[in-house]
Amino acid sequence: MTTAVKKLVIVGGGTAGWLSAAIIAAQHRSNTADGLQVVLVESADIPTIGVGEGTWPTMKNTLQQIGLKEADVFAHCHAVFKQGGKFVNWVRSDAQDRSDPSSNTNCNKEFYYHPFTVPMGYGRIDLAPYVDDVSQFAIDSNFQHQICEAGLAPRSLAEGEYQGQCNYAYHLDAGAFADLLKQHCKTKLGVEQRIGTVERCELTADGQIKALHLTDGSMPIEADLFIDCTGFASLLLGKTLGVPFESVDHLLFNDSALAMQVPYDSPDAPIPCHTIATAQNAGWIWDIGLTHRRGVGHVYAAKYLSDDEAEFNLRRYIGKAAEGVAARKISFATGHRTKFWQHNCVAIGMSAGFVEPLEATAIMLVEISARFVADNLPADQATMPLVARRFNQQMLYRWQRILDFLKLHYMLTKRPEPYWQAHLDPATIPQSLLDDLQLWRHRGPQISDFHGALELFPAASYQYVLYGMGFKPDFTAQAYLYQQQAQAQQIIRRNQQLTAQMLQTLPPHRDYINRWLAGSRG
Repeated sequence: MTTAVKKLVIVGGGTAGWLSAAIIAAQHRSNTADGLQVVLVESADIPTIGVGEGTWPTMKNTLQQIGLKEADVFAHCHAVFKQGGKFVNWVRSDAQDRSDPSSNTNCNKEFYYHPFTVPMGYGRIDLAPYVDDVSQFAIDSNFQHQICEAGLAPRSLAEGEYQGQCNYAYHLDAGAFADLLKQHCKTKLGVEQRIGTVERCELTADGQIKALHLTDGSMPIEADLFIDCTGFASLLLGKTLGVPFESVDHLLFNDSALAMQVPYDSPDAPIPCHTIATAQNAGWIWDIGLTHRRGVGHVYAAKYLSDDEAEFNLRRYIGKAAEGVAARKISFATGHRTKFWQHNCVAIGMSAGFVEPLEATAIMLVEISARFVADNLPADQATMPLVARRFNQQMLYRWQRILDFLKLHYMLTKRPEPYWQAHLDPATIPQSLLDDLQLWRHRGPQISDFHGALELFPAASYQYVLYGMGFKPDFTAQAYLYQQQAQAQQIIRRNQQLTAQMLQTLPPHRDYINRWLAGSRG
């Protein structure tokens, strides 16, 4: 006899908990009598971290699937568009540029973009062998670099919600986003909220979670499947079920961050339409603009930089706007659980693992994990071990690829500081990334190098970062493969035409948001 899966309990709120609840409840009709019962247990005593304000373009589909209007997200979450990442001084420092007479800072030597729109000709022709300077790849192959530099919105007012020629994600206020999701889940999606703090978990004889016992002494909460969204504490998967944490701090060194919320100089100050990541002597600074403020923070490795030194870097970067603003310290362990689904418990969010916010992987992993649960929720408990095994296999692979991609940002640097030089040690580079780089010595990253739906970052992302960091394959080794000069030049000219057109027609970022939201209210 099998037991049907009828009730799911999520422990922990915040973005991870409420976004998971929304994705699962929307698909499994929790707002109907015969749908899956979804309960979220949220403690009133535990604050959320709330610094992860960057998302990935997957969020567009997620918001549509759970039934949220894009304008409502912008209005409630102080949201703006994110069209990619700008990486400043990752190849060389300002001091190196000033000391090198051959350096031309006006030709993209001091920064590069990882835009969200794929290169022109993607999947048909790699433009890298045909451009004059491979570090200019994002400019020659894509209009979005110039759109970001000009501070423009990714679409015109004539285009509808979730539309636009430029691919995009969002910057948003994480706390406000969690509140919006909470209200949407409770009023539209049929999710039941329980306020309480979990005191302990009751297990069955075979190690499954049977029930949650709360500190208020109320009736234990039973379920068929539990989702652990308790953050770094990993109360269910880590502490109760004993699934170990695997540190990867030998690959990625950062373990600390200082975060500040910085006001704009004026209410109509321009808003960057991208994340700015500026390298420092031992880490990097993120700069994320919202409609009402900036979120700015310094990620660093305590082994190479003290808290005081990091705060000095941060305040120097921000300037006068940092006066009177306190910096909040966040310590974190870099790594992930060795399993993510054990028995009848799934970890989603920081309870599953955490890495620095270099490419906005945190919320994206929540989306992907919750989507897997929604798509593969077993009809009965007999098939749960099979679903768990597949989930673990896929997530371990995804974590490996995240580590590869983040490490790629560091290991091609020419910066001289000990922190950056340590990243060049082959012992700190995953073997899978070393293998890829061996292949890419004579050709660029190709779609066939990646495993389709399991990939978080496509070949295009690797191309942007690899070439932006100055890595140039020796295309001459198989020059006969690159005889499409006329076609390549045609695509490059088309990109130049599109770029010029968009620079003329797309509105400034803040201006677009103001006019769009005013129109939606009207």
